[in-house]
Parts: sequence; C-alpha cells; structure tokens
Amino acid sequence: MLHPQVTAAAALRPRPTELTDPADAVRALREDMEASNEAECGPAFPLPVVVDVDADGVPGRLYATSFGAPIVVYLHGGGWCYGSVETVDRFCRRVAQRSGCAVLSVEYRLAPEHVFPAPVEDVETVLSYVRKEGAALGVDPARIAIAGDSAGGQLATVVARRQRDAATPLDFQALIYPVIDPTLSSESYAELGGYGLDRESMRLAWEAYVPEPSLRWSPDVAPLAADLTGMPPTLIITAEFDVLRDEGADYADALVTAGVPVVHTVYAQMNHGFARKLAVIDAARAAADQVAGALRSALTF
Repeated sequence: MLHPQVTAAAALRPRPTELTDPADAVRALREDMEASNEAECGPAFPLPVVVDVDADGVPGRLYATSFGAPIVVYLHGGGWCYGSVETVDRFCRRVAQRSGCAVLSVEYRLAPEHVFPAPVEDVETVLSYVRKEGAALGVDPARIAIAGDSAGGQLATVVARRQRDAATPLDFQALIYPVIDPTLSSESYAELGGYGLDRESMRLAWEAYVPEPSLRWSPDVAPLAADLTGMPPTLIITAEFDVLRDEGADYADALVTAGVPVVHTVYAQMNHGFARKLAVIDAARAAADQVAGALRSALTF
C-alpha cells in the first residue's frame, strides 16, 4: 500500500475540475503545481548563493555553498508541459547544501508551445554556457553532472548521450523516475494506473512534447533506442507505485548491459512525484540526500 505520508500529501493538491480542452488542462496543471509548492516542499532555506542567471538566453537559477565547486545541471519534471525552477527550488537547495556541488536549475521551454527538440536545445545551450562561463559563475566547469526528475530525467539522459557523442562527456547522471518509453508498454502501466500518474496522462504528455509519432523512437527521444556504451555513471531512483517504475528498471538494466556503472534504488510505498515533497514525505528527504551523496562522490576528485 501507499505510505500514509503520500496519501496525506495528495490532499494538499486538490485535483482540478475535469477539462476537455488540452490547453486548459495544461494551464490548470501548471497553476495547481505552483499553488501547492509551499505546502508540499516547505520554506526556502537560505544558501550563500541563490541567483537567477541568463545562460545565453535560457533562464536558470544557480545554487552554491562554496566557490569553485563542481556543478550539476538540473532539469525539472512535469511532462515537458509544466513544472518550473520554482517547483524544484527546495529540492535543488537541499542537494546543493548536502552535496557541496553547485546546482544550476534550468527553465527550459515547455510544450505544447515549444515541442521537441526545443527543450533539448535549451539544455545544451546551458551546458555550453557553463563550460564557457563557469569561472565567472564561480563553479568548476571541468566537473559537470546532469540530473532531473520525470520528463526532466528523460531530457537529462538524452543530453548526456548527446554530450558523449559530441566528445564532451559528462561525469555523472542522476535520474529520478525518468520517462523512458514512448510506447507506454511496460507492465507497471497496467498495474499502477490509480496512483497519481496513468497511461492517459503520459500519452497526452508524449503527444504534446513530440506530436510527430515517427520521431518518438529517435535516440533523442527514446533513450533505449540509443547505443548506451560510454554513458556516464548513473543513479536511477524509481518509486514502487509509479507507472514509470518498470521502464526506469529496464533502462538501468540496459545501462548495466552496456557496461555503465549503475545504482538503481526503488523507494517502497512511494508514488510518482514524491521526491520534491520535502515538507511532507520523509522518503523525499532521503532521496534528495541520496542524490546529493552520489553527486558528491562522483564529482569530488
């Protein structure tokens, strides 16, 4: 069964009225997530550096506790359609504080207004900016990881593979319940559709982000369609009651088969989206600290 804290957290975000127009539904989800942010995630605790940045036209927010730290580029979730720097603000603060790494959270463009490959291009622009301007930002551009949750996890690992192909490999990737499979065919979809995220929601998200079906099995969209040899060491976190659970496990297995060092942790009694709810779910704080510890170990060299 779901953990009681997950059930209690669900009450903090009342479900919007059923909407038939997709644009209205996306707008309602965006407003819903923003409105519940404080209750779910708690107050913003201070760090020495919290500053909004313009990374060659892509907005972001930098968190840091020391000068010259390694840097993690973080990509928020939200089905490529909603979520923001604000909805992962507390999570990024905790990871920066616990890891000693700087965290640059990216405000990539959202679907359906901006479809594939716009978000991928935004993330690559940010990485180029970090490599070029890292010293001015006060970070070490020679030590870079990427991380993200849900749709942000999909963007993170797609970009990590593209960076490998461009001979500018990243040092580590941390993926929290990443979206991997555009076919929506894993068994967990049939088993777990009643726990907050379901097949229909993910179908709509994929259609909004990649409206052209023929593109959905491109390696830049479907991570399992790519050669995974030489991908960076990886942490994958999944949730027991998440429809994305099995595709995350399949991706972990595929990375291991390709010779990539992988740690895959399944958080029992949790559902999709738990990790950012630091104020109300104990396992969210544990997951943030696991991510921070993995980044600290990977980037402190």
